[in-house]
Amino acid sequence: MHTSRKLSVALACPEGTWPHPGWPAPDDPHVGRLVPLRPPYAVPDGVDVVVLRCGEPSRALRELGPVGVPLIVVSPRRDTATVLEVFRRGAGCLIEGDYCTCMLSSAVVGATVGHTYLSPAACAALREAVRGASAEGAAAERLRGLLSPRERQIMELLSTGLGAQEIGLRLRLSEKTVRNNLSNIYAKLDARGSTDAVLKWLGAAPVLRI
Repeated sequence: MHTSRKLSVALACPEGTWPHPGWPAPDDPHVGRLVPLRPPYAVPDGVDVVVLRCGEPSRALRELGPVGVPLIVVSPRRDTATVLEVFRRGAGCLIEGDYCTCMLSSAVVGATVGHTYLSPAACAALREAVRGASAEGAAAERLRGLLSPRERQIMELLSTGLGAQEIGLRLRLSEKTVRNNLSNIYAKLDARGSTDAVLKWLGAAPVLRI
């Protein structure tokens, strides 16, 4: 995934300090500027993504409010309810100790093109959150039946936190082909984007509109 310029990231840490003082590195190919974001959390012009580092995402998200740009939450919380709430907000979710700064940069870049990045433990928590919901599971199976075998492969990979480029590499498809398939999938699932589609694919409740 390529960008024409380095991205600007606003960083909000309402409950403590940022654990990655060396990020972004001077040679980071994608992220060029880190802007501290403090209450009342008005996102300045020119910011591409907001990263919210917090111990209690529910409270911090309420305090932050709508930011108007893509959001990534970094937190030690890995319980299913918290991860599902963050994901429903359309935010990426990185669990501390479960990612590296390279993954963080990838999440920032992905967020600018509508990809909701989840670190591996967050993916596992999301799957656990929807496991065993029989009625919702039946609805999800009906939706899955609308997709072709290739589209089901793509959705399975999308639900693990991979972006279009990574999915293309896994399936030996061009990124353009994957994006075309995703557009068809969103139409078939009546989904507004990747977050909504993954929630429906996994049988979770509809994404919250905020």
